Parts: sequence; C-alpha cells; structure tokens
Amino acid sequence: MACTNCGTAKPAGCRSNGSCATGGCNKMNVFDWLSHLDIPPDEQFDVVEVRFKNGRKDFFRNTEGFALETGDPVVVEMPTGYHIGHVSLRGELVRLQMRKKQLAEDAELPCILRLPTEADMQKFQEAKNREMPTLFRTREIIRELGMQMKLNDVEYQADQTKATFYYTADGRVDFRELIKILASEFKIRVEMRQISLRQEAARLGGIGVCGRELCCSTWLSDFKSVATSAARYQNLSLNPAKLSGQCGRLKCCLNYELDTYVEALKDIPEVEVLKTAKGNAYLRKTDIFKKILWFAYENESTWYPLSVERVREIMEMNEAGQMPEALQETTLLDDDEAIENDISIDLERIEERIKGRENAKRKKKRRKKNKSRSDKEQPGAAHKSKSGEGENTSSSNKKRRSRNRRNNKS
Repeated sequence: MACTNCGTAKPAGCRSNGSCATGGCNKMNVFDWLSHLDIPPDEQFDVVEVRFKNGRKDFFRNTEGFALETGDPVVVEMPTGYHIGHVSLRGELVRLQMRKKQLAEDAELPCILRLPTEADMQKFQEAKNREMPTLFRTREIIRELGMQMKLNDVEYQADQTKATFYYTADGRVDFRELIKILASEFKIRVEMRQISLRQEAARLGGIGVCGRELCCSTWLSDFKSVATSAARYQNLSLNPAKLSGQCGRLKCCLNYELDTYVEALKDIPEVEVLKTAKGNAYLRKTDIFKKILWFAYENESTWYPLSVERVREIMEMNEAGQMPEALQETTLLDDDEAIENDISIDLERIEERIKGRENAKRKKKRRKKNKSRSDKEQPGAAHKSKSGEGENTSSSNKKRRSRNRRNNKS
C-alpha cells in the first residue's frame, strides 16, 4: 500500500526515517483515533510516547511545550546522557495508555530536552553504524570466553556514551569479565539486559506460517502464557512443530479464539463411548461449531455423524440401562421421496450407459487411427507382399503353359 498520507506514494518504509508523520512506516505503530478532537493547546496532555529501536517505547513529559506530531524526532533525557527517538503517540490517547500500564499521570517521567539538530542526527547515524560491528565482535568474545548465552541485538545511545546488549540464556550468566572487555575495547558504558525468547523474536521479526509478519513484532506487546489445553479445546493435533512459533514457544495466536471455543463447548456433552446393540462406539471427532460428533465402532473404519440431541438421547438410554439398535435413527421415506430416489438412481444408470458407449466409440476410433498409422509407417512391407504375389501368379501361368504344350504334342 502506498503511503498516501505523507505524499510519498511509496510503500511502507519510505526511508523518511519516521518523519512522514503518519505512523504507517513505524514498527508497533498505534492509530490515534482521538486525533480529530479539537483540544486547545494549553489543555493538551503534556506526556508523549516515544519509540526507539525495534519498537521499544517509553513515556516522556513535554515540559517545554514543543509542537510535536507523530513521527517527529526528539532528543530525550536518559540517566546517562541523552537519546533520540521518534514520537509514536501524543494527546489524550497517551493518557489512556498510561492508565492501561497502571502509571499515574503525575508520575515522575524523564523530559524531552529539545528538537534534534543536523549535528545530533549525524551523530545518531554514526551510533547506528557502530551497532552491527559491535554485535559481531561481541559474539566472537563470547565464543572465546565459552559463555552459555546468545547475543541478539546491540543498541547505542545517540550520544555514543552507552550501549545496551540484549541476550538470551537458559540460566544466570556471570558476565563481569565480558563487561570489562567490552568497556575497554569500545570505550562505552555497558548494560547487559536479558530478554525472553518471545522478546527476542519480537526484536528480530520475521514471517509466520500464516504468511503475515509476526504479531509480536507488529502490534502484540503483552505476552500472555499459552497452555497446551488451548490446542486441545480447538481440536488441534498436539504436534510441537506445528504449535510452536519462531521463538520455540507455543504460538500466541492459540489464545485469540480460545474464548469462542470454550463458549461453544458448553453445549456439547462430554462423552467418549456410546453403547449400542451393535457394540461400543467411540468418539473420533467433534465439529464444535456445527455441533456434530463423529463416532465409529471398534473394528470399523466408517464414521457416523451424530447431532448433539441424538448423543444426549443415547446417553440417557445408556444411563437407564437401554441400548439403541444403531447410532443413527432409521426413518421411513415418504412416497414422494422414494419416487425421487428411484428417478435419481435410474438417471445415474442411464448416464453410466451413455458414458460406456461413448468410451467404446472412442476406443474404436483409436484402433482405426493406430492401424492407419502402422500402414503408413510400413509401405515397403506392403510393396514386398504385392511383388511376391505377382511372382507366384507368373510361375503358375508358366506351369500351365508347359502342361498345355505337352498335351498338344501327345
């Protein structure tokens, strides 16, 4: 889709570095559905949400009253200097986001220092260019030290005085020696931050099996626990390869429709075996939304679909010590239905006969074509046979002439 709001007519990622003021090029962007409200400037909420690398966001107070729009770069206050981010949300929607995260409106928040200059943006770009070489070199150092950890990403501050190293590990890691080496080699303050496997997938991004970009890297920010019972409720096969995402954990999308399935399962009885005169029938499949249960006998491969009402009826009969003759009810057809069935059967027979005759005609035509092709392909053999027949007739004529001469002499 083209970025029509900013007039670039380019797809998402128009290389405007987040300054197109639409939010469509940003990762983890939010649609401001309260932006149409005409609020006086002196009454606007003075807190804005600022986005950093890989969707990391934080709240900052606009104490200087800068006129900010979504996508504007700003220089924000940090405990060890300053950093540059882009405005991802402003206005009354920020107030709602703070309530959602249980953050008071009068809480102590870092401030927006100023709007960046060209020198600030140039220095910020230099800090970005240092991230990949630092990442590769740090991985080499970790490998040399034999540490059981995986380094995922490196983020430099815009003032190049501090770098944050994001890593994953199964347990606690003693990286004191690593910090000393990094601080002496890169001349920066080092912060090691351990993240979960889902946060790693969110930072790295990727394409899911559904063909869309990962939810955790586009819009999902709260990672809720996913249990295997979510797959059982939805009648999914318990195959770890299909149920796990790129992070190696159960897919977050298993929880999306779980409430709907749980609500639909309330009308379906819990049953495993139904007793009939023919034998015990076992539950093979449940169509939750159509409310159809499929049963099969122990030594048969045929599955019988039963409605919820029929299953409850058989269950009540079994509780009373009774067993039906069969799973499905046998109902007598009316005269009109019987006639329609006979007509349909006759029509099917006629169609089969017509098809059989057409197939026979086609076979005959093919045989004739094959014969004509074989005759055309072997003209010398036919010529030889004709010449042989001529020689035989000439020899027989000579014999007859000799016999006649002998008879005349005698």
